[in-house]
Amino acid sequence: MQKRQLGSSGLAISPLVFGGNVFGWTADEARSFELLDRFVERGFNTIDTADVYSSWAPGRSGGESETVIGNWLARRGRRDDVVLMTKVGMWEPRKGLTATNIAAAVEDSLRRLRTDYVDVYFAHVDDTDVPLEETLGAFGRLVQAGKVRAPGASNYSAGRLREALAVSARLRLPRYEVVQPQYNLYDRADFESGLAAVATEQELGVVSYFSLASGFLSGKYRSAVELKGSAREGFLKGYFDARGLKLLEVLREVAADLTATPAQVALAWLMARPAVTAPIASATSLEQLDDILQAAELSLPAAAAEKLDAAGR
Repeated sequence: MQKRQLGSSGLAISPLVFGGNVFGWTADEARSFELLDRFVERGFNTIDTADVYSSWAPGRSGGESETVIGNWLARRGRRDDVVLMTKVGMWEPRKGLTATNIAAAVEDSLRRLRTDYVDVYFAHVDDTDVPLEETLGAFGRLVQAGKVRAPGASNYSAGRLREALAVSARLRLPRYEVVQPQYNLYDRADFESGLAAVATEQELGVVSYFSLASGFLSGKYRSAVELKGSAREGFLKGYFDARGLKLLEVLREVAADLTATPAQVALAWLMARPAVTAPIASATSLEQLDDILQAAELSLPAAAAEKLDAAGR
């Protein structure tokens, strides 16, 4: 497995990151262990989670994903084999980016993950009510204590990211080394209009979430009608506009030409983007996981990449 340097963090990650939002939710602990075993057996090494996963689900309160991952790490003894990413700031009991909250939240996450450090600790969402100096100072103390190897920023605008980087430079604090934006073949404007340039200029790592647009780019659904009454209806309905339908058509054409699946092509497109280090994707079965992992072996011809690029605009 050819690893990729995660910006200037000193970390090397696999070209695909496993999205841990499914652990303890749509994949129980036994299934999650199977998925994680397969993931690392295939040479991949990077897992993304958050304290808030999966508080949105009935019967869940948050922390389930971290707990499952922690149990797997303890059972398998694989901590040194993986790059572990988690987040703070969105979960209601630990909401916001005050120094006090960050210090408490990281201890909770470390306990659930059954480790004494995380590789990347993300501010899950920008908190404009807290001075950047306070937030970055808190992350800096965690780096100094060895509890975090690199801070990261998720859901930051380009302007706020630039501001945060300037504060870090001025105060000589550890900076955000990794960015986690929403980015895929359909959802492109926010990242490409500003964040991509900041990440490139500042040599930041980029791991994109919703890389398959909540499953829209898997090609499983051909129209909004097929979603009627399903759990996916609320997530995917807006994608089935004229641009989305055209994109699906081209995605299927390219996939057929390459003897690949639409999901593999959509992920391979992201892996080839110059500003992206690795996309994040989830799976709840070994079959789904094997499918998306093959994206790392798929090389898109220039003509195919250009065709996809044009269809997604």
